[in-house]
Amino acid sequence: MDEIFSRFWENLADRIHGPLTFRLILQPIMALSFAIRDGYRDARARRPPYFWAVFTDPGHRRSLLAEGWKAVARVYVFALIIDGVYQVIVFRWFYPIEALVVAFLLAFVPYLLIRGPVNRSLRRYVRER
Repeated sequence: MDEIFSRFWENLADRIHGPLTFRLILQPIMALSFAIRDGYRDARARRPPYFWAVFTDPGHRRSLLAEGWKAVARVYVFALIIDGVYQVIVFRWFYPIEALVVAFLLAFVPYLLIRGPVNRSLRRYVRER
């Protein structure tokens, strides 16, 4: 089991170098563009910040997560495919758990972190209009 975890962390660290490193920039930028778009929509609809609402509003948590997933699903699938190609090129094998983790870190985490602050920062601008 220790061997699996050490290979996992080593493989994650190795992704910074080598082929297809553009995805480490491209995929978060794509997720950020969706987060900015959705944060603006939230500000116009006067909804609470997304990440905060996911944790504090249990009645709407499922619908909020589904909405967020729908927004970044394409980016997430693209991240899975690109990481799979990377793994086949570099490791000559496909590790699905590593691909899921990398795709989550590159696609969903930036979306979660940016959508709420965009909402908060644009609220004043939207109110003035």
